[in-house]
Amino acid sequence: MYRWFTSYFSVSKREFNGMFVFVFIMILIFIIPFIYDKLTYEPINLKIETLNNNLGQIETNNLKPSYNNYDTKTEGKHSAGILFNFNPNTLPLQGWLKLGLSEKQAKSILKYVSKGGKFYKKQDVKKMYAISPTNYQRFEPYIDIPEQNKFEPQKYQNNQTNIPIKNTGTKTVEKMVIEINNADSATLTTISGIGPAFASRILKYKNRIGGLINVEQLKEVYGIDSLKFQQIKNQISVNPALVNKIAINSAEFEQLKKLPYLSFKQMNAIIAFRKQHGNFTTINDLEKIVILNPTLIAKIAPYVQF
Repeated sequence: MYRWFTSYFSVSKREFNGMFVFVFIMILIFIIPFIYDKLTYEPINLKIETLNNNLGQIETNNLKPSYNNYDTKTEGKHSAGILFNFNPNTLPLQGWLKLGLSEKQAKSILKYVSKGGKFYKKQDVKKMYAISPTNYQRFEPYIDIPEQNKFEPQKYQNNQTNIPIKNTGTKTVEKMVIEINNADSATLTTISGIGPAFASRILKYKNRIGGLINVEQLKEVYGIDSLKFQQIKNQISVNPALVNKIAINSAEFEQLKKLPYLSFKQMNAIIAFRKQHGNFTTINDLEKIVILNPTLIAKIAPYVQF
């Protein structure tokens, strides 16, 4: 057979041996799994009692409710709290903890307030991601935000206003208050505690974002910490009417870059959404953009017009 095969296919003895070895190896690869199964096979002794017990356990587990993205331990821990009337704009950390929020949730709210965020009505509290719908329903009857005209029109005839402050029983000292949105660098240096360096930083920041809507935004200027802010805040006033607004329905990327607090990705999302769905009609339309959260929208609202 060997001679017939080699003569018919014109292969050498060496090539024939190689083919033989190859076929032998292929046969081994094919039969080894069967041999392994035979050697390692162990019969399973399954008792009817064990099967019934396991089936009963499965049925019990199926009857238990499942919760997706819900931590019952956390909810139980933080939902129980003492309810009392409170103003969310001034409530300290311990107050939020007393209401039943976690420390992380409470700090998230305080960070929003420290960055200039304000709660003007009860519904604004509901927009905070740190406050679940369940907690808002608990808090809503106790939220007490004093009525105040935050943006009540004022007469700003110049940058400076003289406010009389009683110093002693016999003397009256006039303190200078600077309207910051209309002030230049020289005027800013007249504020006690503000030198040329701070005046330049404030001016650059104010021009970059289009103006300030509240005094608290000065904390966002590099170098103005809590101590410096306490030193200068009573010498400064803000007229929000002087803020430069951006027409959001016609603004391109270069114009949107002037909006404070937005990333490049969020600016592109605004333009893409507007091109796909048409012009925005109110500030609430921005909530339809997934990457814009209510806190951010509230911060940019004074800087846009429709």
